[in-house]
Amino acid sequence: MIKRLPNYLTILRILLVPIFVALFYWGGEARTYAATAVFAIAAITDWADGYLARRYQGVSPFGTFLDPVADKIMVVTALILIASSQEMPPVLAGILISVIVGREITVSALREWMAELGERKKVAVSWLGKAKATTQMLAILFLVYREALWGVSARIVGIGLLVIAAIMTLWSMLGYLQAAWPSLMASGADLDNDG
Repeated sequence: MIKRLPNYLTILRILLVPIFVALFYWGGEARTYAATAVFAIAAITDWADGYLARRYQGVSPFGTFLDPVADKIMVVTALILIASSQEMPPVLAGILISVIVGREITVSALREWMAELGERKKVAVSWLGKAKATTQMLAILFLVYREALWGVSARIVGIGLLVIAAIMTLWSMLGYLQAAWPSLMASGADLDNDG
């Protein structure tokens, strides 16, 4: 049972998405407190499912596939909602969200390609990728909450963290591309020779 718990937590994270959206659009205190709480629960399950899967040898192909999908669905949904609510200047929101979402698409495609080559380990999640994900989650929490905390604007803190997350996003993507580049070039050369 406990070996399946990580998968249940991942599924729970996906099921929380429509609840988060509803609470976000409800507005007022429902958004400030309830939507923030739902996103926080989702962020905690993201950490917990990985920890439990490693701790109790519950890593499965299903979980390996679904976990990053659940993360991206929740994060991208939250970023779109934040942008649509004009929590940030539109140009800044557009740039930051394009960088973050573009990176996720690029790295996902890169990992799929490297898996086909049998070299996925070269682009396994790095410490920088984990730090980026944590910073991104914190930024979203502050931007959803948006009220002042101890006299400090949560919105300003959230924007600052999202800028840092976007920089880490580019940095980590370049690291993955650098690690995969020899394999990509060798694969490209093989394709040229086939022609």
